[in-house]
Amino acid sequence: MKNRAPLLVSAGVIHRDREILVGQRRKSDRHPLKWEFPGGKVEHGETPQQGLVRELREELQIEAQIGSELARYEYDYPSGSRVHLLFFAVRSFDGEPRARVFEQICWIEAQSLPTLDFLDGDMDFVRRLARGDYARVLSVP
Repeated sequence: MKNRAPLLVSAGVIHRDREILVGQRRKSDRHPLKWEFPGGKVEHGETPQQGLVRELREELQIEAQIGSELARYEYDYPSGSRVHLLFFAVRSFDGEPRARVFEQICWIEAQSLPTLDFLDGDMDFVRRLARGDYARVLSVP
């Protein structure tokens, strides 16, 4: 399993009015009720940004303008699956986000993110975001 290429995943850090949008996985999903940043698997032939635009359209029914890359790293889950995570700023979008594939979505201030039960692979980024490492890029005081 370790020799397989990691799954490429793009995640959007969607922010407005000092808050970031996160989604909670459904009870019936893999990693039930864990919180995550909207996004998902990049399909063959897509750039990570194109994959994120598609995923945000499918998951939230929004048309997003993808900004700068904030972070990237690989994470190995105990199950043996590996993911290569890319996090992008999303400063603007058209439409009002709807929880099409999530149990729920919510807007939350960055410093409060660690209070939610996030996917293990997101935790390093969540901690850095909460302590303000990306505040300048996201324009979040």
